[in-house]
Order: sequence, then structure tokens, then C-alpha cells
Amino acid sequence: MAEAPAAMRAVLEAPGVKGQEVLRLPCDAANVKDAVTGLVRRIITTGDPPVTSAFNMLDLGKVAELFAAWRRGLKGVPPYYAVKCNSNPALLGALAALGSRFDCASPAEMDAVLALGVTADRIIYANPCKPESHIAYAASVGVGVATFDSVEELRKMKRFHPGCKLLLRLKVPNAGDAARWDLGLKYGALEEEVAPLLRAAQSAGLAVWGVAFHVGSEVSRVGVYDAAVQAARTAFDAAAALGMPPMHVLDIGGGFAAASFEDACAVINAALARHFGDMPDVEVIGEPGRYFAETPFALAARVFGKRARGEVREYWIDDGFYGTLCCVQHGYVPRPVPVAAACHSADQRGGETRHLSTVFGPTCDSLDLVVQGYPLPELGIGDWLVFHDVGAYTTELSCNFNGFSASEMKTYLAYWIRDTDLNKPLLWQH
Repeated sequence: MAEAPAAMRAVLEAPGVKGQEVLRLPCDAANVKDAVTGLVRRIITTGDPPVTSAFNMLDLGKVAELFAAWRRGLKGVPPYYAVKCNSNPALLGALAALGSRFDCASPAEMDAVLALGVTADRIIYANPCKPESHIAYAASVGVGVATFDSVEELRKMKRFHPGCKLLLRLKVPNAGDAARWDLGLKYGALEEEVAPLLRAAQSAGLAVWGVAFHVGSEVSRVGVYDAAVQAARTAFDAAAALGMPPMHVLDIGGGFAAASFEDACAVINAALARHFGDMPDVEVIGEPGRYFAETPFALAARVFGKRARGEVREYWIDDGFYGTLCCVQHGYVPRPVPVAAACHSADQRGGETRHLSTVFGPTCDSLDLVVQGYPLPELGIGDWLVFHDVGAYTTELSCNFNGFSASEMKTYLAYWIRDTDLNKPLLWQH
């Protein structure tokens, strides 16, 4: 057995992970997704007691891989993981062990991170509009950096957390079509509001530590980062023109997706060199959420209902639109992978003949539709479907509609680490 890399040893000893069983993904698979599917097959066919309800799987090795890619792509930019994306304790613990900091938007999210032994100085309260009691709570636990974008917010901060270091949240110019979800609809100071807000903070005796922006969730047009960085530099210059103390932090927010991460890094690094190259003392930070949460998770859901109408097949599974698969309303495209139960042979499932199939979730709502017209082999009651890349805004957005709850769904922890020199799997035990 080879020894685990140092990063993975730290992950396995992290709060939220330590003490839990961590499964090794099959190392003879062609790729990680095949390995995850293979491990699901092993769990449902050999589980003792038998597994009879939907479950999640978290690949801790993928988390470590993504963290390493972040450090390569955005050197010197510490990530503040956006807890709202997925607050699974093992994910939070793994990220903390790897060195991540955290973006929290509420006392509950702060508590989730602090409970893992993370110190308050590794948390940013990245919610531009906060209830007064929440501001007081942040002060009481020592969270000392927060965002704002209005005079009213400054008044609350002055009253309930006057020692807090503030980041002025900017609305990114021309970002409307750059991301699937434009956060500028709700947050961010307009260009003409920047100087008045800085003057208001100055008059109130509040410390403006820097500038923050967020280009939106799931960015497709990565060029928007350049305009955002340029707008941030304009805000830095406005503060200097007002005679304010030098600002120290540039928060480039989130919006990163694993598929476009390298392209985004190229734009950001070039923009930082162009607009902040003469300010080497400015600390650049980021707030990734989807980037770290989406691809390490998979969902396995059990088929418990079936109807055949001619050549069309309809199936019911025990997770859906109101559960983990609520992500279908946020742009997730389901590509379910079928896995036969131990009691079903290929002959019983009809071989590999594919039928156009509809997959419903478990509730009585007709909106609880996961996928329609998708080619699947004949499935039977007790077979399973695996959905990959379902870690972003899944259980966090689920509810208990009709009495079905995803909040108590079991999450299996797993890993698959490759040796970068030999390009073959490392095997080790926890």
C-alpha cells in the first residue's frame, strides 16, 4: 500500500471526516465517474443491511484535486468557500484541512464552520444586507470582516459592530448575460453610488478594508471578470481621492465552474496585473462555492415505481425536484446512469435496448419531474439511477414537501487519488 499524500492525510483527519468510514473507489475504472458508479453498485448489491433509499456520495479526493487546481490557477488568492452552496460537514472539514477560509451569510453558517474548529478570522460575513441581530452575533463570535452596499447597512454596522472591517460590494457592470444567475439584481453599489458610500463610511468612522464583487453564479462569459476588476480599481482610486486610509483587500467573489475555471483564471490574472499591478500589497481573495461543491458529489436514487406505455417507460425514484434534484431548476442537466439491483439480471432488465423514459420524483406534484424523453434500458423496481455532479445547491435548497426529506439522506465518503508521476491509482487505507 502506498502512503496517502499529505493533503489527503490532513483531509482524513479533519473534523467532519475523522471517525467516519471512507471507502476506496474502484481503481480499475476508466475514469472517476465510472469509479463512483462502480462503488454505488457495490454498496447496493453488498450492503448489510441492504441499502433501500437514496444516498449521496462525496469524493474527498476530488475536493483535494480541485483545491490544488485553485492554488495553481489563482496563486496567492485564498478561497473563502461559500457555505450556502453545500454545508455538508465532511466537505467543510475537508476544505478547512486543506487551508480554505469561509464565506458565511448567517449565524447558522458561522456556527457550522466554527464547530469544526475554524477560527473566526478565517470567516468573512459576505452578506451585504444583514438583520441587526445577526450583525451582533457576528461581533460576539469574533467575525470581523463583512460586506455592505448601502448607507442603511453602514448605520447598522456602526451601531452593532463598529469595529468591523468592511468591504464595499460593487455591482458588476454589464454582467447581466455573463452568468446563469445575475446577483447584481439584488446586491452591489452602482458606479455613481461608490463615492457617496465611501464618504458615508468615512464620516461614520468605519473602516473600509477593501472592495468586493460577484459576477454571478455559473459564469459562461469569463471576460466579465476584467470589467469587474477594473471597476474595483476605480473604487480604490475613489477612496484614495477622499483621503481615506489605504484599502487592503480585493474580493473577486465566486461564479467559478470547474469546466471554465482555467479560462476564468487567465482573464482574472491578466486583469489583476493590468489594474492592480502597481498595488502589490493588496490581498486578493475569492468566494468559490459551486467550484468546490458541484463535481465531488453524486446521488444514487432507487426506482420504486414503473409504468410502461407502448415503447415509453415512466419511472418513480425516491429523490426529485423537491429533494437533492432541485438543482434541475438551477440549470443542472440530468444524465442518469442505470445500475441494476443484485436481484435483477440483464435478461430481467431487457438487455441494453433503450427506451425513451421519463423519471419522476416521489412527491404527488406533477412538477416533480427529473428528466423526460431520456434513453434508458428497461429498469425494474429496486434498480438504481446515479446522477453525477450534484453537489451545488442541492440539499441546501431541498424541502420536506409531501413528507419527503433529503436532509437526513446518508452521505458515503470515498476517495480516488492518482499518482501524478506514474499516472496510476494510489491505494491506501484509512
